[in-house]
Amino acid sequence: MLLRLLGTAAGGGLPQWNCACPGCSGARRFPTRRRLHDGLAVHGPQPDTWFLANATPDIAEQLETHSVLRPAAGAVRTPVVRVVLTDAELDHTLGLLRLREASRIEVWCTKPVREALSTRLPLSEILAPYTELAWHDLPLTRHAEPADVAGLQVSALPLSAKRPRYAADEPADPTWSVALKVHDPSSDRSALYAPALASWSECLEEEIAAADCVVVDGTFLDEDEPRCHGISQRTASGMGHLPIFGPTGTAHRLSKTGTHTYYTHLNNTNPLVEPGDDAHEQLADLGLRVAQDRMVIHL
Repeated sequence: MLLRLLGTAAGGGLPQWNCACPGCSGARRFPTRRRLHDGLAVHGPQPDTWFLANATPDIAEQLETHSVLRPAAGAVRTPVVRVVLTDAELDHTLGLLRLREASRIEVWCTKPVREALSTRLPLSEILAPYTELAWHDLPLTRHAEPADVAGLQVSALPLSAKRPRYAADEPADPTWSVALKVHDPSSDRSALYAPALASWSECLEEEIAAADCVVVDGTFLDEDEPRCHGISQRTASGMGHLPIFGPTGTAHRLSKTGTHTYYTHLNNTNPLVEPGDDAHEQLADLGLRVAQDRMVIHL
């Protein structure tokens, strides 16, 4: 199994078009600091089999950037695209519209996510004149047999009832936001992908400890970051993202699991988007790392 990081930024990307914070300004001065929206391409046992973990607004650029994700030699088009969703947020789903040239888009997601994307954001209706949108249930970890996606076993670990703003009045359900557990039966290796983490649980800790690699929510460095930068009156946790450091932070918890861990989904205000920030050394001391766009992780 191979994880290909297509992007590592939170909603808006880096730089964010309407922002002149230090992170965005630095990314404009130094293009190597730019980050596309967070998402993965996960390769199965066969080199030409893969699926997308979320479909971001940058998906066309992300696919084109990686030559192995382009149409195979001699092929006119990529016929089928497989997408597994962690939630119904716009920055994880708008890319489905950009994939309309495919003859079929296969999507695995939980029930509330599918309902939101079929009613509040009617993707099936919008895409019907362009392509076939085929929906599949994403089974829950420990409750059902995992789905076979590109030769890999994929299931969802419920994380929180955090709903996208366009569906804020929908009923609460712990499967609105999930972590993806991906297992390769051919190598018995596994990965956990959780770009949005609103709370810590014993079950989550067990799944992280059992995984060979974790790519996890690093949206905010500390609890007060959104307030300090004036982007929200809520704290990081109040926005549905546990911070990296602090009393509710994930760094020290993750360091105790012994699992190879990479932080992703970095907000433009997060000091970790600046390569020279001291927080990088703090993470390194704990055995943790910050994911980078176009990074490839072999498992």
